[in-house]
Amino acid sequence: MWKRHKETLITIGIIAALLAVFLATRSRIVDYSAKYTGFDLTTSESGRQNTYAKYLDRYARYAGATLGARDIPVDIFSYTAAEGVSELVNFEGEARALRTEENGFVEYSVFVGKSGLYNIYLEYFPVEARGIPIERSLLINGETPFLGAEQLAFQRVWGDALTGVKTDNQGNEIRPSQIEKPRWEKAYLKDYMGYFTIPYQFYFNAGDNAIRFEGINEPLVIRKIRVTGVAVTPAYADYIKEINAGRFQSANQTFVEKIQGETALYRSDPSLYAVYDRSSGATEPASVAKIKLNMIGGQSWRVSGQWIEWEIEAPEDGVYRISVKARQNYNRGFVSNRTLLIDGEIPCEEVAAIPFKYDNKWRLITFKDKDGNDLYFPLAKGKHTIRFDITLGELGGMLNVMEESVFRLNEMYRKILVLTGPEPDPYRDYRVDYVYPDVIAAMAKESKILYKLVDDLTVYSGERGSQAASALTLARQLELFVKKPHKIPQMLINFKGNISGLGDSLNGLAQSQLDIDYLVVSAKDAKLPVVHENFFVAAMHELRSFFVSFFVDYNNLGDVHRGEDVVDVWMLSGRDQSTILKAMIDDTFTPLTGIKINVKLVAPDAVMPAVVAGTGPDAALSIPQADPVNYAIRSAAMDLSRFEGFDQMKAEFYDSVFVPLRYSGGTYGLPEAQYFNVMFYRTDIMAELGVDPPETWEDLINILPVIQKSNMNVGIPSVATTSDFSNFLAQLYQRHGTLYNEEGSRTLLDSEISVDAFDAYTKFFTHYKAPTVYDFVNRFRTGEMPLGFADYTTFNTLEVFAPEIRGLWDFGLMPGRRQPNGEIDRSAPTGSVASMIFSNAKNPESAWEFLKWWVSADTQVRFGRELESVMGAAARYPTGNIKAFQRLSWGSREMAVLSEQRSWTVGTPEVPGGYYVNRHIVNAVRRVLNEGEDTRETLLDYSRTINDELIKKRKEFGLE
Repeated sequence: MWKRHKETLITIGIIAALLAVFLATRSRIVDYSAKYTGFDLTTSESGRQNTYAKYLDRYARYAGATLGARDIPVDIFSYTAAEGVSELVNFEGEARALRTEENGFVEYSVFVGKSGLYNIYLEYFPVEARGIPIERSLLINGETPFLGAEQLAFQRVWGDALTGVKTDNQGNEIRPSQIEKPRWEKAYLKDYMGYFTIPYQFYFNAGDNAIRFEGINEPLVIRKIRVTGVAVTPAYADYIKEINAGRFQSANQTFVEKIQGETALYRSDPSLYAVYDRSSGATEPASVAKIKLNMIGGQSWRVSGQWIEWEIEAPEDGVYRISVKARQNYNRGFVSNRTLLIDGEIPCEEVAAIPFKYDNKWRLITFKDKDGNDLYFPLAKGKHTIRFDITLGELGGMLNVMEESVFRLNEMYRKILVLTGPEPDPYRDYRVDYVYPDVIAAMAKESKILYKLVDDLTVYSGERGSQAASALTLARQLELFVKKPHKIPQMLINFKGNISGLGDSLNGLAQSQLDIDYLVVSAKDAKLPVVHENFFVAAMHELRSFFVSFFVDYNNLGDVHRGEDVVDVWMLSGRDQSTILKAMIDDTFTPLTGIKINVKLVAPDAVMPAVVAGTGPDAALSIPQADPVNYAIRSAAMDLSRFEGFDQMKAEFYDSVFVPLRYSGGTYGLPEAQYFNVMFYRTDIMAELGVDPPETWEDLINILPVIQKSNMNVGIPSVATTSDFSNFLAQLYQRHGTLYNEEGSRTLLDSEISVDAFDAYTKFFTHYKAPTVYDFVNRFRTGEMPLGFADYTTFNTLEVFAPEIRGLWDFGLMPGRRQPNGEIDRSAPTGSVASMIFSNAKNPESAWEFLKWWVSADTQVRFGRELESVMGAAARYPTGNIKAFQRLSWGSREMAVLSEQRSWTVGTPEVPGGYYVNRHIVNAVRRVLNEGEDTRETLLDYSRTINDELIKKRKEFGLE
């Protein structure tokens, strides 16, 4: 007995000891200051020289020289040069205003009495256009002053299309559509990334200076421009001294008003709409069975510069405190900051960066000064606006350090890459310290910079989060490399991964999510609401949620109809897409046509069994492009070309996108999205190498040795890990070849054109050693792959998830083949997702009216905008409708490139047994690449095999 108790006590003791060690380790935060204190951490000689931080360093002696300086007004109509500008008369309450177009410019001469750093202030009106942020570049005396001034963003104003709450026939509240609500806005020119939280400071010489605004995206109407002394936000003590205390003595000291977050009137982004929160029973109003739009913010409210604005009404002149019920449960060890603006102005520095620390529960926060005293703000009787603007606060400076560190580390990696190649020989001593002593010195300094960054992030957040861990890992690795340079080649791949990890941390730290349930404006003696969120509230909420889950069908969306006249539509994409579409149907299509639509979200593999069993839908959306013809072969799809209005609808698309949807003279699907490749390239590295982006494949072959000499490479889609042989098809189509004969009864892969195209395609891998396996986005970020070909939607990924290379990359047309007349043929394959109607549809005419509406320009534009507003810029919709595409959120230059490349797209037909063609093209490529087989013989062998299968399939379906 004693032995058994003794073993139990020993076990408990060991567990307790391990727990104590774990808790001690977690609570102990290591200070790394000894590693960098006393060292020079400036980087004036390394990295990018055109950053704003280095610009400020160059003009540091002028800091503070213009504090309190008088404003210098600019007569906006007295420009010295201009193009694409027009004067507006009696515009939005202004007698005169100046409109500037996105492809134009306007230049002014400004006389400055004293050399120094100045802010630039504008008042503008965001006229409606494509709905993307308005962008301008600034030149001072003919030069872009620093990185960031070439892309200045001006926010639009959005709001709910309808006031009040609208519900579907299930009792769920419907998210209101967002529309532009343009008005005059005030703005200082500032960093759109948010790393520098105060407005940009521009150096002006004493005397005449030229300032020039060049259009990038969208038109802009201006009513005022001023060059001002550097603005400083006062401390609360100074701010309150300027208030007329006698005027703001309110009689009602118990006044309190609660403003629900979801009632916000204006916002800077269409994604900042009211949302439904069912994760907490403390959200007002709480609901588990029905959708209630009961809060605002969330995942969408995360990017620096985004703002949400409410309207309040003060009952009388007085001073009022402001509270907000908020929750930041997105990023542990992270702080979300907000700037408070009252009537468009930041009242005092205490509310310039209000911190919201991580907490799973709702908290009511009243704004206070550094001593913990409530802040009271004077409000005159009447309406006022309260705006919360995302700011990074102190974190912005740390992110700037991190971004520059990523850039410098990538430079080091590429330099080492030239010596070792991407996969160094583990048994060779490359003597990196002897060949590149400057790299070793740079690593020593960068290690210290990263150690300091780790300490700064830890102090800022109060704990060491995962983002700081990535910086710490790199700091230790660099320290190891300095001590043991022979380890660099052995750990080079790991080093590259750690750099990518630091870049991901940069993107993660820049996210600043926050939920808002409600705001409270109250007088001094008012009793504030109490937030009840405890164990019992949470337990009851979870029990209700569990019970309701047995009765609510979450797959049916919006209004649910019953009857023989209802069209059943299945959608194969995500819930967000389905919810947006159903809301559009209920508020537009059904009221317009009287046709009732049920939308159901299903998995792609659920369609075929349901159709075979006779329980399928009338129509399906977002299906793979091969499916309509596969159903048509089996007499399970309707020929849409026989319906009225088909030809008019078809005119809104390029014919190439219909090619895979045609079979035996009919068209069995309508295109929704369209995909095609473009060429991405790093402008900085191409300039460094002294090469231009290739116009033809011959140009690419000519610059490959220059790129590969630096142990970099080009990203050409291959079949090594996927079935992407799009580049082979591009080679085929640019030689005016085709994959099948006119009847689709046999493949033409055995033709001389096909063999030549196949040989040219495989040579990129066999002769020119292009990699067959690669992660394009990450290699593009590091610079290891400065040029590559990928689907154009990769643009959105790079824009959002690679902030460290902003301004250092571009995209253009695919390379082509020069024709005898000198023109370049840039033909490239295209893909799509489609919609179709099944042959057993109960209401085919109604289903056709719905599909025709769904792919129309207006519907596609609205769907694309709302999808981007819900999921962000990374989810920009690749619509196949040409007219809709021209109205979506692409910049003018990007749209020109994409429109031209789209005009070169070539569709690939679908035929019975076509899956065999794809499979064996992949097999043929792999045999050539992996086994060194002859290209001609390999392709001819597989052509015979493919044609045998095509004959079998045609016999199976009774075809000639």
